[in-house]
Amino acid sequence: MIKVAIAGIAGRMGRSIASLLSGEEDIKIVGATERQGHTVVGKDIGMVLGSEGLNVFVSDRIEEAASSADVIVDFTTPASTLTNARYASISGKAMVIGTTGFSDEEIKEIKELAKNFACVISPNMSVGVNVMFDIVGRVARLLGEDFDVEILEIHHRHKVDSPSGTALKLGQVLAEALGREFGDVVRLQRSGNIGERGKEEIGIQSIRGGDVIGEHTVLFLGSGERIEITHKASSRENFSRGAIRALRWVVGKPPGIYSMKDVLGL
Repeated sequence: MIKVAIAGIAGRMGRSIASLLSGEEDIKIVGATERQGHTVVGKDIGMVLGSEGLNVFVSDRIEEAASSADVIVDFTTPASTLTNARYASISGKAMVIGTTGFSDEEIKEIKELAKNFACVISPNMSVGVNVMFDIVGRVARLLGEDFDVEILEIHHRHKVDSPSGTALKLGQVLAEALGREFGDVVRLQRSGNIGERGKEEIGIQSIRGGDVIGEHTVLFLGSGERIEITHKASSRENFSRGAIRALRWVVGKPPGIYSMKDVLGL
């Protein structure tokens, strides 16, 4: 039996993951957190999910929520995730992190902390998106320098970070495949008289609106032809199922940072 603590259980992803986990026979939710002062703190997790009581209560302290857990699942905010990672570093609890919007310094700290615990971290836990990461790298290598590369991402109006973590990861995969330094070639905005497009640029454009769960398109633009590779998420369940696959995989692994590529064996 794998024992799981869910960080941010009242959030969209926390609730989705918890709902799916409640139907898994080999996994048990033993704790959950929400931010201090949230209305669900102190309530039974079952009540939060709209089901019967589970006799497990929401806490605002990860030390309490994860005391008996094997793994912490975290789709919250960078600040909250760092707090939880510091606890995992001390306690040795494994983590599955789907939080996005980290700064370079925050990523550096997580990598240092993960020397003491096993951690799967990915901006997108969807199996389909992680297959997309693999595919676009292969296509980029085959097409080479003759095609311009652009990324378009669309998300709901409530998403707070831009570009999405998935779009940035796509850009990093493409840059690596093409032998470019991502930080040198990424273009996040275009406005005014900026001149011709640089040959090595990788553009990322963001659209926000409505209730779009997530869409990502990579465009390979050549002379007289274009290839588009698109992933469209119609439900958060695909992210949640990927997270569940990751938590099953990570328990018992040696300390260090892993990706969904490791989980899926790509």
